Amino acid sequence: MKYVISGAAGFIGSHLCDRLMEQGRQIVAIDNLITGQVSNIEHLLGRPGFQFIQADVCAPLEVGGPVDHVFHLASLASPVDYLAHPIETLDSGSTGTRNLLELARIHSARFLLTSTSECYGDPLQHPQSETYWGNVNPVGLRSCYDESKRYAEALTMAYHRVHGLRTNIARIFNTYGPRMALNDGRVVPAFIDQALKGVNLTVFGDGSQTRSFCFVSDLVDGLLRLSESEERYPVNLGNPVEMSILEFADEIRGRFDGRIGVEFKALPSDDPKLRRPDISKARRVLGWEPKVPLREGLTVTIDYFKRGVQSR
Repeated sequence: MKYVISGAAGFIGSHLCDRLMEQGRQIVAIDNLITGQVSNIEHLLGRPGFQFIQADVCAPLEVGGPVDHVFHLASLASPVDYLAHPIETLDSGSTGTRNLLELARIHSARFLLTSTSECYGDPLQHPQSETYWGNVNPVGLRSCYDESKRYAEALTMAYHRVHGLRTNIARIFNTYGPRMALNDGRVVPAFIDQALKGVNLTVFGDGSQTRSFCFVSDLVDGLLRLSESEERYPVNLGNPVEMSILEFADEIRGRFDGRIGVEFKALPSDDPKLRRPDISKARRVLGWEPKVPLREGLTVTIDYFKRGVQSR
């Protein structure tokens, strides 16, 4: 089977490529490298069945031969990146999604969109279930990312309804693991980066806001299960174990030097106060739930970043 994967040199995309190659699939990996890194997939380059194309999904795409699955992961998913490139972020969710949907339609392939928990905005419902429509500021600083994904979901459903395309939508909650960028602004790499440098951890607001952390291998498993399912409406994929940012800071400090302090800064605009997925649907429809405990996943992730620092 042949898979086309956009955003293949990114954090999640590269792990998805690894899993599919282990299963003997053929992959056409696409990435414009605006945030993706060739180093994430260099171990796959030259292997039979793996083709890398440096291209922007916002330009028309042509892939020769039959295509069975199209996975659209291309997006600037971290705050640092989408705030620096808001127009490109909107283009990826709109034009990029349309181009990949067209590719799937032409080849009669399955299509999976990786959407986000940011569709729920700063939620008034907790935990967040797929039936919740969200509390999103459409003109705020974060709106370029939130609205690009909300539009991509609507476009995906339109292609399913109009063209009968076999589509899936994954709403991904906070995911972490090796190959994240230390400087991408998300809390896991940010805290690890600061801890490696021996400086205080930056906590925005009072630290009472919550997140739920899913290890990347669990997330990839959920994506693959979803891609084979007949569920057309969004499915939450994330870890329902919730903790405050202060609790997470204490977890990181305990892994390094407990004398590292915490420095508080103002909470960014529209930053969600609560974030925890209701994964009842994923359990019921996919038979999926996360398996890797935070303590185990953090050990692997910290070791990865330590090796990177030592190799500089």
